[in-house]
Amino acid sequence: MNLSFYLITVLIWGTTWIAIKFQLGVVAPELSIAYRFGLAALLLALYCFLRRYSLKFTWRQHLAMALQGLLLFSANYFLVYLASQYLTSGLIAVVFSTIILMNIALNVLFFKKKVRQGVLFGALLGLVGITLVFWPEIIGFDLSKSGSRGLLLAIISTAISSAGNITSAYNQSRGLPVVQGNAISMAYGAILLLVFAIVRGTHFGFDPSPAYMISLGYLALFGSVIAFGTYLTLIGRVGADRAAYVAILFPIIALAISTVYEKYHWQMTGVIGVTLALAGNFFVLLQPQHLQLIKSRFRIPNAILNKSIVKNRSAKL
Repeated sequence: MNLSFYLITVLIWGTTWIAIKFQLGVVAPELSIAYRFGLAALLLALYCFLRRYSLKFTWRQHLAMALQGLLLFSANYFLVYLASQYLTSGLIAVVFSTIILMNIALNVLFFKKKVRQGVLFGALLGLVGITLVFWPEIIGFDLSKSGSRGLLLAIISTAISSAGNITSAYNQSRGLPVVQGNAISMAYGAILLLVFAIVRGTHFGFDPSPAYMISLGYLALFGSVIAFGTYLTLIGRVGADRAAYVAILFPIIALAISTVYEKYHWQMTGVIGVTLALAGNFFVLLQPQHLQLIKSRFRIPNAILNKSIVKNRSAKL
């Protein structure tokens, strides 16, 4: 089940970049994001009604879900849209992939969890890999005033998203269910964006074109309801550190699609990068018993293997 959640999240988020392209232009970014998560909240509320899931929570739980909505379903997305005005999608993907290191650090800070060496090594390997994949865009980056602004926005967005991951993990540890929690959190995120748009003086509009409508439906149902459902469930099951590795893999899926539909040409650095990213994924998802097998077969000393990974037999993919 965990592996299915992992693959679903990677495959869906690897395709959402196509839909997002059709969201840009006519409608202000904050409104497009609000429409997306507002529609997703309605779909989840309808699902809860049909399944007779209770949506009654205490005011403290509502505060926790509002915080999750602010971090995961509004502020981080808006900043990504702003950063995309100054940076290429490849550079944003590289910056966002550092969320796995941020999640590891916040896990240690807030949950007092030990750093799992396999996860850390796999994360570093994956970051090197994703950097090589987008190396041509990195070496072409101009650290001008606009470039620095875009880089700063992307880093802040990633940090906010990481905090949202940890908030979701905390909410789940306190018994908040993912489906109902996402329904209300997404509603809060949409409301906050609408309030922000009013304060900002944004012109309220809507694009009735088929391209915008279809992309909005795809982003709401698949990119939000399903992908966030599987991803946040994965965080609750295996931890925010291991789950965040999807940020390394879904840009690669996006490039694979671009290879077919946009004639993207791979370079040797990209091929090596994908290989390293997949190898990093192996270490992140490595199960405790497999570590013991590697140790016995290659006679690796105990000091090299992180005991916290070996002891963590509950977090299996």
